[in-house]
Amino acid sequence: MTLEAFSLDGKVALVTGASRGLGAAMASALSAAGAAVALHSNEHPATQTAERICKESGRRTELFTADLADRSAADALFAQAITSFGQIDILVNNAGIIRRRQAAQHSDEDWDEVIEVNLSNAFRLCRAMGKHLLDTNRPGKIINVASLLSFQGGITVPGYAAAKGGIVQLTKALANEWASHGINVNAIAPGYMQTDNTKALREDPQRNRQITERIPAGRWGTPDDLAGAAVFLASKASDYVHGHVLVVDGGWMGR
Repeated sequence: MTLEAFSLDGKVALVTGASRGLGAAMASALSAAGAAVALHSNEHPATQTAERICKESGRRTELFTADLADRSAADALFAQAITSFGQIDILVNNAGIIRRRQAAQHSDEDWDEVIEVNLSNAFRLCRAMGKHLLDTNRPGKIINVASLLSFQGGITVPGYAAAKGGIVQLTKALANEWASHGINVNAIAPGYMQTDNTKALREDPQRNRQITERIPAGRWGTPDDLAGAAVFLASKASDYVHGHVLVVDGGWMGR
């Protein structure tokens, strides 16, 4: 195995939730490895991510906006990306939201929106990607973003935990169907990362201390800590990896 196996030259990646945080970091990593990148964001275009990519690698980027709380958004987004690039070789399902409320006060509206964005539209994008690759008889890579709460229940986030648990099972189910066609479906499960979704935890002195003390690496992760995992799962280096959940958590799950 050589470094050439990690090259993404000539590939096109669609990354959802690419305006900041984990999505921006993974998009930048994929571009640095050679891919052109379709950058999705919910409302405001991911211009900062595009500027970072332009500065770091100069690879082509295109900006797309779509509200993934809308049932029809995923198929429209994928179609727009195909029209712009002509192909998609790598899909990173990163976009997600979180609603923190005790289960007894967790409304149907919160539940529905979290499931729609984090799970249902992730499935629709996987479905569109799978159909595109099968119809064109080409291999490809799908990377779903799971969570530590795919394995643990968490506290006051029942919708998020349910959605991320579903992402793991969806990943395995699609891998079972598509592995023989050269389509790799895997997931990354980030640990406690410094992102907008964890702002409330990091600003709570007690919870911040409790979490940090439990992480063997002794620190919260940063979005750039996912770069290597994203490139690996997007490249030929992972061609025999199917239905796997790669945990990037500073050792949390091993404790």
